[in-house]
Amino acid sequence: MPLTRVDIEKFNKVLIVFNRNSGKQLFASMFSRVNEVYKRLKDILGAKRTEIYDIKSFSDLDNIAERVEAEKIDWVIIAGGDGTIRALIEKLANRNYLPYVSVFPAGTVNLVAKELLMTTDPAKWVKRVVKGIVAPVYLGRTNGHAFLTVTGIGFDSLVVHNVTEESKKLLNKMAYVVQGAELMRKELAFSNWRYKFEVRFDDEEEWYEASSVIVGKSRYYAGRYSLFDGASLASPVLHVALFSGNTRNDFMRYAACIAMEALHLEKSIVLKTAKKLEIRCNVEDFAAELDGDAITTAPLKIEIEETPIKFLA
Repeated sequence: MPLTRVDIEKFNKVLIVFNRNSGKQLFASMFSRVNEVYKRLKDILGAKRTEIYDIKSFSDLDNIAERVEAEKIDWVIIAGGDGTIRALIEKLANRNYLPYVSVFPAGTVNLVAKELLMTTDPAKWVKRVVKGIVAPVYLGRTNGHAFLTVTGIGFDSLVVHNVTEESKKLLNKMAYVVQGAELMRKELAFSNWRYKFEVRFDDEEEWYEASSVIVGKSRYYAGRYSLFDGASLASPVLHVALFSGNTRNDFMRYAACIAMEALHLEKSIVLKTAKKLEIRCNVEDFAAELDGDAITTAPLKIEIEETPIKFLA
């Protein structure tokens, strides 16, 4: 596919949105890196066209989205993790106004930035994005909520649901490992997994049974694992893994398959692709995850939008 470019010097307004509460702020001086990006872009585009805005919570994003639309900002740079990216893009998409978007990785999990090969070095980052190369990124929706990399329901989503913001700040990615071990102890030490899901693809008649479901539309999962062959932010396809086992040994085997990036070797894992799917659960309000945040609950309707977002990467 030929590269598409845009001349950033024709942009009238560029806004950097920095989430100071993203995961890495406790241990690294991310503020100085983001500020360096701001200074370098200001040198290129001018102070009148370049602005940085700090947010302290996701509640600030409504005002940001309103402003981006009202001022017709051309380029929004999100300095944060996948959760911040997902939340702001959802706000903008719901307003039917999507400017060019870039991401500077500054969160606990940065799968979008990793797939787009975005560095945390300010000089290298700016040198790359000012080339104006456009990367299409397709947006997924779960019960109307946006996601860019992964959604799902089951063991992993319950882990995400139980991880607190405080533990993410203190432990970074290890917070998920600790919570996973705790959930294994609580739910699987003396009994089998009690939650069941049924999944239907593309309005077909057949429903598949599963104990957990992972839906990916990105190359990476859980930080560094590549689970689905052909999955890409630039591809309008959902890649789905159905895990059918319900014992402690099953879940430990599944964890090993994820770590080895070898889901295809396990017979009790069904791999499929789809444009949309439905998931129902044997209990009410079971938490689902979207890009590392627990946003909605079962039953789920998952689909992919037809028009991609234009990332500068």
